Amino acid sequence: MGKQMTEMLKGTLEGIVLAFLTGNPAYGYEITAWLRSQGFTDIAEGTVYALLVRIEKNGLVDVEKRPSEKGPPRKVYSLNADGEKYLEEFWTTWGFLAERLENLRTEGK
Repeated sequence: MGKQMTEMLKGTLEGIVLAFLTGNPAYGYEITAWLRSQGFTDIAEGTVYALLVRIEKNGLVDVEKRPSEKGPPRKVYSLNADGEKYLEEFWTTWGFLAERLENLRTEGK
């Protein structure tokens, strides 16, 4: 992934992960694997785990510890009401920015 892609992803990864968690509780590795399957092949697990700590701290997800067949219990993240509200704002902002960028690309002004 190029530097430009990395920088753009920093601003959107939180929304992408919250969107994935909508109706789909998951633990860190599942989220990382899904991101990679969507073409974000260079995403490091550490990046995802740091983001999960941040969204948990910000109260956007609920966390449940579930037993693991291997090792310690897994933290399973699910989107809560505050996370849904945040995600709705993310999509509104995304739509605004995407529309402006498309106008710039096609009209040049």
